[in-house]
Amino acid sequence: MTHRTRRALVLALSVSAAATALTAVTGPAAATATPSSPTLTWRPCPQSDGPAGQECAELPVPLDYRDPDGPQLTLAVSRVRSENPEARRGTLLVIPGGPGGSGLRRLTQQGKALRRELGDAYNIVGLDPRGVGGSTRTSCELPANDRHLTTLRSWPAPDGDIAENVARSRRIAEACATNGGAVLRSLTTANEVRDIERFRQALGEDRLSAYGVSYGTYVGAVYAQKYPERTDRWVLDSNDDPNPRRVARGWLANMARGAEDRFPDFAAWAADPAQETAGLRLAERPEDVRPLFLSLAAELDRAPRATTTKGVPLTGNRLRQAMQTALYNNNSFDELARLIRQAMDPKATPVLTPDVAGPMSDEDAAVTLAVICNDVRWPASVDAHERAVADSRVRYPLTAGMPVNITPCSFWKNEPVEKPTRITDDGPSNILMVQNRRDPATPYAGALNLRAALGDRARLVTVESGGHGAYLGTGNACGDRTVTAFLRTGQRPARDVSCPDD
Repeated sequence: MTHRTRRALVLALSVSAAATALTAVTGPAAATATPSSPTLTWRPCPQSDGPAGQECAELPVPLDYRDPDGPQLTLAVSRVRSENPEARRGTLLVIPGGPGGSGLRRLTQQGKALRRELGDAYNIVGLDPRGVGGSTRTSCELPANDRHLTTLRSWPAPDGDIAENVARSRRIAEACATNGGAVLRSLTTANEVRDIERFRQALGEDRLSAYGVSYGTYVGAVYAQKYPERTDRWVLDSNDDPNPRRVARGWLANMARGAEDRFPDFAAWAADPAQETAGLRLAERPEDVRPLFLSLAAELDRAPRATTTKGVPLTGNRLRQAMQTALYNNNSFDELARLIRQAMDPKATPVLTPDVAGPMSDEDAAVTLAVICNDVRWPASVDAHERAVADSRVRYPLTAGMPVNITPCSFWKNEPVEKPTRITDDGPSNILMVQNRRDPATPYAGALNLRAALGDRARLVTVESGGHGAYLGTGNACGDRTVTAFLRTGQRPARDVSCPDD
């Protein structure tokens, strides 16, 4: 995988995790009210740097599964077929992260690597969830300033005040209620799971295998809970805590711990004499990098720096957000170190990293907000958020209170119409979890909670490495080999295993 491709994956993961329906249904009604399976009309859709033979189609799905013959949405779907049908054993679904990640983009970016690892064992397929990419979209009609990653994520003011966050959260929630319509209200994990089941039916497959990453692990876990008899070999990579009372609120809060777990990897890299030649060495000792970063962020809080992006200064919070994004992948360390160097040089004009240089599209902002706000009720107490932010700023200064701050979900106008799915050990023992030890976005502690919930249904492969995305992401031969063997042969470790850092 090229550096450019890795960077694209990092940005897709980080932006789609930015924040973390009236049309959803619960229980048996969803299973009994099933429309007839549609026919997929495939066409070639070659992608630059994508796998050979990639094809695309459109999948109609009900806006409301209680009314299967009513208004329909269109999902963009894609596949890469096995070149040897006799060798094919099934279909592997790539489930993207997010909410807001594109299955088609991930298939394009990782299709070659998956084909190289898995040979012709699978047709590999993906879909853009409703609201994403080539699927039916919606928007909240937010102004650009409300769509920056540093505003969609509620970074407090330099002194910890959250009044601006509260006002913006109210404004965004109101705009989404006014402008999003029925499509926005339909953006839920439960409906994504139903859409996947609809896709399986359209493919004519009795069962699916899956490779879900980040938020895709939660989607995959919910699908396995709802449709256990339709699962074949199930891989969950970089795992979300399944706590049904918190869901995305818990995932966001966990990022504070995740940044603390992961930052020492960057500090060791930035103190390595090998970075001297490129001018990226920040300190002589790893333990000096953290105070340097915190001091610089505080200085930028007081006096933001103009950048090469007109109208977008480098603030302390933009530096913190660039740091949080860079921790996803070692290949982004150089960009963060370069930004820090530029910010330290009074004669330099900092060049912002892409994740903090401009706003997200209105459609991308809408889906990242809607899914997490529609899935579960969020607490609305401003006082409670103020206390949580003050405590988090002391305990986890790298993230400055952002992970526990108030979000638009606290003022969301649409009450969740169904409870989040409780993940249990009831189902086939066919799940393999893989997890980096030092993951900044889905920390190890949360993965252990999913492992406990799944019981004997799962085995956990711990990769003693840092970053977000373990399989085919860190270059760890042991982890990659274990996952590939499971997908190719069905062989799964008899017990949880650990893979040392290569």
